[in-house]
Amino acid sequence: MLKKTNRLFLVVFSCFLITSCDSNAVFDEYQSVPNEWNKDSVASFNFKAPDTINNYNLYVNLRNTDAYKFSNLFLLVELNYPNGKAVKDTLEYKMAAPNGELLGTGFSDIKENKLWFRGFKTPFKFSEEGDYTVNIQHAMRNNGEVNGVENLQGITDIGFRVEQAQK
Repeated sequence: MLKKTNRLFLVVFSCFLITSCDSNAVFDEYQSVPNEWNKDSVASFNFKAPDTINNYNLYVNLRNTDAYKFSNLFLLVELNYPNGKAVKDTLEYKMAAPNGELLGTGFSDIKENKLWFRGFKTPFKFSEEGDYTVNIQHAMRNNGEVNGVENLQGITDIGFRVEQAQK
């Protein structure tokens, strides 16, 4: 009986540790991509600014499979402020090592990538209280082609995350 109680305690304690390890997350949401990510498809994320005092790190999160055939990824990321101001960036991320192995974490054929958006070089503070929107769209092109990749294969989920920066 004592062994069962100890095991139960260990399981409950382990679950508590797993759920409490991500205390820095203020916002973390994913949207699934059906089969392929169309170049006109925009993933939108709406969230309320936690405060205008503390520093935050903003990330684009992606899950991809072996079907992703590029070594990099170009994204158009737009941050819309509550007052109507919008800041749009074209960002490039490295997705594979020189030997072709996909980067990211994960033991299966799905890799997860946490890609910096804001807060890496300079601290990011929300300058306005209210609701923010982030729009994410891919901007991939094949080498030597003018038109973009119509349907990007291998991306399964697109996410956005806001974390309180470590002091």
